[in-house]
Amino acid sequence: MPILQADDGGRVVLHRHGAHVTSWITPDGQEQLYLSPRAALDGRSAIRGGVPVIFPQFAGEGPLPKHGFARTSEWTLASIVPDGRSPHAVMELRDSAATRTVWPHPFTASLRVELVKGVLQLTLGVHNTGEEPFDFTAALHTYLRMDDAFAARLRGLRGVRFRDSTAGGMVKTQDDAELACTGEVNRIYLDVPGVVDVMDGPRMIRSTMHGFSDVVVWNPGRHGEAALGDLAPGGSAHMLCVEAAVIGAPVVLAPDSVWSGVQRLTVSQVQ
Repeated sequence: MPILQADDGGRVVLHRHGAHVTSWITPDGQEQLYLSPRAALDGRSAIRGGVPVIFPQFAGEGPLPKHGFARTSEWTLASIVPDGRSPHAVMELRDSAATRTVWPHPFTASLRVELVKGVLQLTLGVHNTGEEPFDFTAALHTYLRMDDAFAARLRGLRGVRFRDSTAGGMVKTQDDAELACTGEVNRIYLDVPGVVDVMDGPRMIRSTMHGFSDVVVWNPGRHGEAALGDLAPGGSAHMLCVEAAVIGAPVVLAPDSVWSGVQRLTVSQVQ
């Protein structure tokens, strides 16, 4: 279980299973990610919370099992600088007999996790190591810890089209300057300008994205959480997924080409 410990007190915990970040503590000692107390850490199941890596398929947007196989695969720790001013680690996943049974493409995926001055930066990379092009969708399924998710507000989405999964995938446009998450929400925002701010009381979490074109906002709501056996009762009030994603226009990757997407998370106090 790799751990990154920055000189300023920031700390990140990773797991080789799924290249999964399960904890991000900022220099003030506060946990910024939600991890369900019922999350399975058995090395076989998907982990509920933290930052699941979604690849090569988002949700049911294709013929593969939901969310693909990256989040339930064993990744290799390729390199690590565990402490210092900017500790970082790189995890890698290569195609195998197991992956090729569901997705017949040679590839190398990587996740670089870095702490820099209180900022968590995640870089997902995909290299087509085969001789034929392939396409994929992907996401960093980031679970933010909320004091009160149902009072949270999101800024930066005004004028952006979204697919509303709670309305059968209907395409709508965000008219309001803020998105208020008062209950169940399941939206894929398409072609987002690149910065989304999440207001949680006096705290603001800024998600800045490069390479990722879309943003998923998800919370199952109090009624929906009952269907998730690994989400503790009341957990929906303390989590909000704000995911850097590429879904609406899948990435088409030529042989020996590389794609990468970056999500940078910063936390500040609202004045």
